Order: sequence, then C-alpha cells, then structure tokens
Amino acid sequence: MSDPSAIAGQPVLPFTGERFTPECVREIWYEHWHRYAFARTLCSGKRVLDAACGEGYGSAMLAPLASQVIGVDVDAATIAHAQAKYRDLANLRFRHGSVSALDLDDASVDVIVSFETIEHLAEQEAMLAEFRRVLAADGLLVISSPDRETYNADGAAPNPYHVRELSRGEFETLLRSRFPALALYGQKLAFHSTLWRLPHGDGSAQTLLLAEDGALATAHEAPVYYVAVCARDGALLPALPGLSVFSDRQASVYGHYHSEIRRMIHADHRIIELEREVAALRAALDRS
Repeated sequence: MSDPSAIAGQPVLPFTGERFTPECVREIWYEHWHRYAFARTLCSGKRVLDAACGEGYGSAMLAPLASQVIGVDVDAATIAHAQAKYRDLANLRFRHGSVSALDLDDASVDVIVSFETIEHLAEQEAMLAEFRRVLAADGLLVISSPDRETYNADGAAPNPYHVRELSRGEFETLLRSRFPALALYGQKLAFHSTLWRLPHGDGSAQTLLLAEDGALATAHEAPVYYVAVCARDGALLPALPGLSVFSDRQASVYGHYHSEIRRMIHADHRIIELEREVAALRAALDRS
C-alpha cells in the first residue's frame, strides 16, 4: 500500500511536540501507523468516523477500503490542512468540531476510530456517549489510550498535553459503561509495533530474551498503550487476531538507530583524535 502522506506538492504540518504528523520518525511513527493499519482491516465497505483525526493521514489510510470516512478534529487550522492535502480522495471529508459534541446524526457511522484522544479530554464520559449515539447498533469503536502505570515509568516528565490518563482498569470500566463487549490489546514498540490480545490477569506478554551466554530467559512485557475494539453485544464483535505486528519494508526505526550509532562512533573517534592533538600541543608547550 502506498503511503497516503506522501503527496507531492502538499505542505507539511509543523510538529507541535504532541500532535503526530506523518513526517515524524522513529518510535512515534510505528505506534501511530500500526493503530490505523490494525483498524483498517475492520473498515472495508463501512462508514467510518476518525475522531480527533489530526493531520488526516490516518483518515486517508482508511479511505481506500471504507465506503466513506469523516475526519473530525477540534483544531480548525489542522482541519484546513487536511482538507487541502487529501482533497483528491472523493469519499473522505473533514469537519471542524469536538469529539464530545459531534455534528453527526444518530447511528450514522459503522466504525469509529479514535487514537490517543481520550487522555486529552476531561469530558471522557461525554465523548463515549457521543460515540455510542452516532454509532450504528452493530457498529464498532476502535480506541486507544496510554497506560498511566507504564507510559512514564522511565521517570520522564508527565506529558503536559494529557488531561486525564487512565490505568487499564479505569480504561476498561469507562469503555464498558457504554460498550459492554470489548476485546483489549496491548501495544508496545520493540523495533516493530505489536498488538497482542489481552487475557484476564495482568495483561503482560511473554517474551523470550537471548542472553549474552546464549541462554533464553522469559520476561513479561507490560503494555504501554491499549487498543480496544468495542460493541454493544459480544455477538457483534468480529473474529480478531491474537497478535498483530507492524513494521515497514525498510526497517526504518532500526535504520535510524543504526545511523545514529554510526554517527556516535564517528564522533567518539574524532574525540579521541582531538584529545591526542591536545596532548601533543601540551607536550610541546611543556618543552618550550
């Protein structure tokens, strides 16, 4: 599939530090594209709402399979950008509006995707109520959220753009209040983006790690994000895979890290050379 973001002659939306754009690289690229690639399989022939669509790259990715796609975002400038950039996709429209007060008719869409939106809102219950209202009775909601317990587990500063982050239990409880049936996946990047079906329990994934001595050890990877497929009744949930792994043919994340490592090695060699030159100059000064 061609990259719908690669549209010649179209302007690039500046990266603000939070709102993803398709020109971003490294981890954030994998995480965001994987979610839309996963949702795309559920959108064939469907009326789709991309709630908080941002730049529009994801809406454009869904459009070739869907019967129609509507992208909604609260930022007017971003919507204007999306309208201009993706205007050639006849079944794709963009609207300025809030996900907690959608200007859509009841039961007017078959699939809603809303990725990394809910943590930005205080009105989370209102957003889900609107999703239920505009979603057809047999429709699906595909929604993601960072896990509060692991998102900043490395001690990084809290994300200033996040209003209310959720734990797994809070996320599930909130979703089940409007959509009693759900299938929950965990997502974490490890040179590929992985979605795995979560069982009951702590939801961690078993990973085999190769040690330096060649022995295999077992580790349990905790999700960084959750992606849920929701419906009003369990019978409406489609057959879903236990595992979804996303990468690209160029292995771009690895390529980027590889180039950075080579740059750092070159810099280390240059530092050694400079240190030798400084030492030689000092020795010359001492002899003078």
